[in-house]
Parts: sequence; structure tokens; C-alpha cells
Amino acid sequence: MNPILEIEHLSFGYTPDKLLYDDFSLTLKRGEIKAVVGASGSGKTTLFEIILGNLKPFSGDLKSSRVSQVFQDPYTSFHPAYSIINQIKDVASLDGLELYLNEMDLERALLDKQPHELSGGQLQRCSIVRALLMKPELLLLDEPTSALDNVIQLDVMKLLLKHLDKTAMLLITHELDLAHWCADEIIEIGI
Repeated sequence: MNPILEIEHLSFGYTPDKLLYDDFSLTLKRGEIKAVVGASGSGKTTLFEIILGNLKPFSGDLKSSRVSQVFQDPYTSFHPAYSIINQIKDVASLDGLELYLNEMDLERALLDKQPHELSGGQLQRCSIVRALLMKPELLLLDEPTSALDNVIQLDVMKLLLKHLDKTAMLLITHELDLAHWCADEIIEIGI
């Protein structure tokens, strides 16, 4: 099976004399979830920015398939003046919407609202629905359950893991227990 994400000998830093990544390699295949852990400022989110093409590494090769992302802060991932449904339609087909809403315990009427009208937990679950509707081969999860209470966190992670047959997942988390519970491999950054 071909890798969904392949990073070879990546080097990157915000200054050439202080590298966050030096000869970093990672391979991720469909059906796998790997967790990236490390202290704040260690470069976890930077890795996602490199994968998404928003930052250019100094050296190394990176190949990835179709990507979508769930951001840590759902309020910054939605435009404040547009309805949730319009922002989903802008990037994804609505094929499967009802199934995902049901899985995430969301009412369809919430999608007609603007982001500030939803709780952080509701908005984060909308963000997950949007990411799944994009039919990614690679799903980048940046602290995807941090806006959710503890009971819902576990339920949402279980629902995400149900989609591993269609995708590979790279998870940023500071919760080692979560990483050990769900990940095939834990990658420690800056430790």
C-alpha cells in the first residue's frame, strides 16, 4: 500500500541556526493514526503548516495525498459572518452530511447559524464534519477534542477512528493518555 504521507529528511526552522526539524522522516498509510506530542512551541503545529504547504522546508522531500484539517480553535477556522452550512458548501460536497451530523450529535438547524451562535464544542464538531465531508486521504487533527468536555472527547475520538478505513490521521495532542489509547505510533517533537 502506498503511503498517504511521506516525509523524508525534512529540515526546517524559523532561523537557519535554530532548527525545529533536522533530518525528520515520517510515513503514514491509510488506516494508521500517529500522534505528535511535545511541549508548547516545540513545532507540532508547524509540522502541519509544512504538510499543508504553508511553510517551505529548508530541505527534504514531502509527498501527501488529499488533506483536510481540524484546527484546535474552531472559532478561527470559520469566518464569523457566514453561516456554517455555506462555509461547508464552499469546500465540500454535502454527500454524507446527515450521517456525520448524526454521528457528531448535531442538529441540522445549527448549520444555518453563524459561528458565534454555537458553543465551542458544537463548532468543533461542525469543523470535524466539514473535514470529513472533504473526503480526505489524510486528516490532520490539531488538538481536535480540546474544545469538548471529557465525555464528548472520547466519543468524538471513537467516531473519528471509525473513518480510518478511508483515511490516515496525524494527531497533535498534549494528552499522552489519548495518544497511547488511539495511536499506532507516538512521535515526540522537541523532547
